[in-house]
Amino acid sequence: MGFMKKADFQLYQDADKHYEQVLGTRDFLALGVGTIISTSIFTLPGQVAAQFAGPGVVFSYLIAAVVAGFVAFAYAEMSTVMPLAGSAYSWISVLFGEGFGWIAGWALLAEYFIAVAFVGAGFSANFQQLLAPLGFHLPAVLANPFGTNGGVVDIISFLVILISALIVFRGASDAGKVSQVLVVLKVAAVIAFIIVGITAIHPSNYHPFIPPHNPKTGFGGFSGIWSGVSMIFLAYIGFDSIAANSAEAKNPKKTMPRGILGSLLIAVALFAAVTLVLVGMHRYSAYEGNAAPVGWALQQSGYSVLSEIVTIIALAGMFVALLGMVLAGSRLIYAFGRDGLLPKGLGKMNKKHLPANGVWALSIVAIIIGAFFPFAFLAQLISAGTLIAFMFVSLGIYSLRRREGKDLPKAAYKMPLYPVLPALGFIGSAFIFWDLDANAKIYAGLWFLVGLVIYFFYGRRNSKNLETEKSKENIEGVGTLN
Repeated sequence: MGFMKKADFQLYQDADKHYEQVLGTRDFLALGVGTIISTSIFTLPGQVAAQFAGPGVVFSYLIAAVVAGFVAFAYAEMSTVMPLAGSAYSWISVLFGEGFGWIAGWALLAEYFIAVAFVGAGFSANFQQLLAPLGFHLPAVLANPFGTNGGVVDIISFLVILISALIVFRGASDAGKVSQVLVVLKVAAVIAFIIVGITAIHPSNYHPFIPPHNPKTGFGGFSGIWSGVSMIFLAYIGFDSIAANSAEAKNPKKTMPRGILGSLLIAVALFAAVTLVLVGMHRYSAYEGNAAPVGWALQQSGYSVLSEIVTIIALAGMFVALLGMVLAGSRLIYAFGRDGLLPKGLGKMNKKHLPANGVWALSIVAIIIGAFFPFAFLAQLISAGTLIAFMFVSLGIYSLRRREGKDLPKAAYKMPLYPVLPALGFIGSAFIFWDLDANAKIYAGLWFLVGLVIYFFYGRRNSKNLETEKSKENIEGVGTLN
């Protein structure tokens, strides 16, 4: 099958019939909010404020949300037309061709591998911080990744990723139910922080709201706000995890737009409120290097008990994010195996009609990454793959509109302001990608180089779409002979 040969939508749909449609709007809202409101809201606001934007960090979150929102509208329309496992990979394969679909999917695969490891590492750091006042300290060899502060393996990260994989292995409905319970607790904790934090705000901490720009450090001004956008964009990857599970959606024409757009709206409101309260409670410079600013701000303001409670629920929130990412990433790996682009065993279902091999493949790789690479390094790499997939999906809307109601189903939901909004989604994602850390772009380039080698030397030769194409040619040949 050629690089630009478009995949057959009906074949994908037939291949995904093994999935049970068990996820409703509440499940998707829980998975989406749980993935978005996770490590990012409890770790990044203070660091971005201290390093780049000051109180203006709220604008970093809002600008990132606007760009993510443009793309979320495109995701919502695509998922109603093509509710397929693999989200952007499957969509782009149908719209632009298998090779382009592989690039988009390979980008997302990097995101899920690294994001699962990133959240696992964040969970470990916060869990160890919670236990420290009780006098419990892990030996260095088990507390840190290999080569970091005498570490060999981060055992807590290892265990929490393993447990999340076991829950997803049991089934999507189980993961959805666990997520619903934990997300309610997490949102309640965030709201409690906002309400209590308001009472500890010092208005002087907001002045100047946008500090003057310092060319030497890059801090302040619009430049600082924009640098913050690049750093915190990873916070908004959650709606892709919803789309990746669209093959398991009840009535996807309604549940998918509600889940994608609803989770993004909830997340934006909570991010903005937490950020404003946080920089109002203490001077933004006080958060320099602080990996747990929410708990620290409460503790320093005299709310030690609430600080402990919020930290515990933050850990629950990170666990929800792990469930969502393992669930979505395993479906993407399944889709690659389904199509023969990766070993076909990854595309097989177990007795419960679940892609068990995909779950374990994702989890094992994420555990290895989390064990060998430090938290800060992982944070730099997550956004790159997401942004590339977002650019593909934004452009894909133009091809989708030409085919809706013809060789593809009619859209039950259409993104507004077409054709302007898809262009804005593409341009916004491209600008943010360009402003990523140089190392992130270099490593992303190496990842895609590896991906192209795998595709041309393995995937292209073993593609099931190629087998289907050859079968059609043989049938047509027989028909001609007769």
